Amino acid sequence: MRNAGLLALALLPGLLATPARAEVPFHALATDRWCSDEGDGGGRGERHCEVREATWAAGAATTDVDASPNGGIDGFPAAVEERGVVRSFFVPKLCNHCANPPCVQVCPVGATFSTEDGVVLVDESYCIGCRYCIQACPYGARFLHPVSKTAQKCTFCYHRVVQGMVPACVEVCPTSARIFGEVHRPSSPLTRFRRFNAIQVLKAHLNTEPKVFYANLDGQVR
Repeated sequence: MRNAGLLALALLPGLLATPARAEVPFHALATDRWCSDEGDGGGRGERHCEVREATWAAGAATTDVDASPNGGIDGFPAAVEERGVVRSFFVPKLCNHCANPPCVQVCPVGATFSTEDGVVLVDESYCIGCRYCIQACPYGARFLHPVSKTAQKCTFCYHRVVQGMVPACVEVCPTSARIFGEVHRPSSPLTRFRRFNAIQVLKAHLNTEPKVFYANLDGQVR
């Protein structure tokens, strides 16, 4: 077993693969979000509520769920014409493993918990599938597994971390856009990365103290 120390992940969105178009296929379990700048001042969307996010950015008060069949379950059409998109980029979204996690606070049975080294996990044997944690997560990082009916999310590949390995996404990233390490260890690659890059977190105003950091994040990303 490794010594406990606060673990975190840093990402460089600029080094991630960028799609040719802003449209993405709908997937019920996906939590990655796609963002785009538009000629009218900017908009953003995400796989599972693209229209809602885009209309909000444009100042609309409501979302037209009738624009997609089956109540939006099959996804939404593109909210912006392709010719209106002047720039697109991919920003991965995952569980932020917050120091003050709302999901832990609302779980009625203690199935969601934080480890000594700051990783937020779900004990499937305790989870009753109430979805409270899914609703409480401000990052949309949780989903209900269709088979086990328990809450699921990114675990920082904790089964690998406790064996001294890095998360699988960090290991396989071809552009080294993800950096993993301990927050307070001076020799950690994450410490050096934070020292030499402008670091941001998502929704800092919520005081959840996320441990997923983004370098040089575009201002349109929320």
